[in-house]
Amino acid sequence: MNLCVLASGRGSNLNSIINFQKKGKIRSKVALVISNNSSSNALNIARKNQIPAVHLSQKKFDSGPGFVNAFLEILQKHQIELIVLAGYMKMVPPEVISVFKNRIINIHPALIPSFCGQGFYGMKVHEAVIESGVKLTGVTVHFVDEAYDHGPIILQTPVKVKDDDTPESLQKRVLKSEHRSLPEAIKLLESKKFTVVGRKVVFN
Repeated sequence: MNLCVLASGRGSNLNSIINFQKKGKIRSKVALVISNNSSSNALNIARKNQIPAVHLSQKKFDSGPGFVNAFLEILQKHQIELIVLAGYMKMVPPEVISVFKNRIINIHPALIPSFCGQGFYGMKVHEAVIESGVKLTGVTVHFVDEAYDHGPIILQTPVKVKDDDTPESLQKRVLKSEHRSLPEAIKLLESKKFTVVGRKVVFN
């Protein structure tokens, strides 16, 4: 599959996908990287690996339809089959979600439906986990729909919360799990047939 990775920040999950690709652990290839942030390191990682890197921000367009059309055109140009949100801090336009139904995935640093939804991103998730006192958190990879962190769940990976954890220490361990879980989800989607039942993905 041709992948388009959307990222806003450091690009560590993008880097993990590329490494899995180079080692032959996934057959899919990153064919395009898009960021809403012109200074995102994800764009630098893409260029370093000779992958087309595009800064695409709605702020550059006079209208929503103009942005959506540009978005869809570049995806079509690179023959994208699966969109991967890897630390992308913007909502994907519903028009794009409609065209790529069950072909957009997101990674969230908690076990959905806990600690998710609008306002739960980055360190805020881990702060909420620590404050709640739960003993288990983790990573969720799910399909994207029109609501935050709501689409059908593809896989979840648990991570224990230690008694002496800080949000920062927990984030580091969850991030390590993200680096394995996102390529694993891609491998599942490229190698197995699936059916979406409600908010669950069933692999045949």
